Amino acid sequence: MPYSQFTLSKAKKAFDLTIVEDSRFFPEIESISPSPRLASELEDLPWAIAVGSEKARSETIVYPMLQEVRRIRNRQTQFILWTRV
Repeated sequence: MPYSQFTLSKAKKAFDLTIVEDSRFFPEIESISPSPRLASELEDLPWAIAVGSEKARSETIVYPMLQEVRRIRNRQTQFILWTRV
């Protein structure tokens, strides 16, 4: 299902999911500021949103953030990244 057609109700129905609220999924962590490199890469954010394609969002938003996490973790985090063409 393309992300643009994703809804929570469709996912709940398709995968028989139960939504649990009022509990914390991720542990509390302190905020960090983006590096100058990430800030520079995210300058194209309005363009990626305006274009509206999943490819634009992936290349302009998601991938730079995953790379930032990898840099912060001293390249200890491994991601398997792929691109649909």
